[in-house]
Amino acid sequence: MDRDSRFINNRKQDKIRLVNNHPSINNMREGEEVLFNHKDGILKRYRKQNGRLWSSNMSTDGNTIVDKKLIANELEYKQKFLDYRVFAHNFNKDLDTTETYLPWGFNGSDKTTFGVSHGYLTPFKMICHKFIFRPPNLTDSTDDITFAIKKIDNGDNTEDLVCNYTYSTTFVDYTSITINTSDWSANPVIESGNIGLITIDASDTGITTSGMDFFITSVWKTFIGV
Repeated sequence: MDRDSRFINNRKQDKIRLVNNHPSINNMREGEEVLFNHKDGILKRYRKQNGRLWSSNMSTDGNTIVDKKLIANELEYKQKFLDYRVFAHNFNKDLDTTETYLPWGFNGSDKTTFGVSHGYLTPFKMICHKFIFRPPNLTDSTDDITFAIKKIDNGDNTEDLVCNYTYSTTFVDYTSITINTSDWSANPVIESGNIGLITIDASDTGITTSGMDFFITSVWKTFIGV
């Protein structure tokens, strides 16, 4: 190849083209770079180097999308981030029709009136992402169980109902059920500075005949501000 041909060929390789087909190792030359607009609207830059395909997402607003795993030796958040927080609400009770407050974050006793161990002062806005309930060996597994999320607003001492959910399908002993965000009667959100409460009650007193162990875990989507 003469000098002019090499110059023209190098210029072709240096130019980054926008391609219509998804880039791959087989359809790119060594050292070539291309742009590809994905169906989700993300513009991505690809380069074939040393027989491998490299890529990076481009941004118009400063947001960065990581396709798979983010690996870092150290992370520091400057403003805010989204996280998921997990709480245990395990308790032992002869469950009946009386509304019972669940403990937060540990294994504790139930209580029919709000107490210091049965509320969580939320430092950040939280949305209930999942609520997992594992029943014991129930005496009557056909009884309904209603769960409710309540709140006490910052600045007052009044309990307000946020949402509830009634499980009316026959329970299977020792088999967990999961309540998702969309299953609640309203958006299960507790704002920053409020006290979150969770209650449980059954439709009939015969659901259990003695104190039983109930295992409950809640997962909350948490909007953390640094």
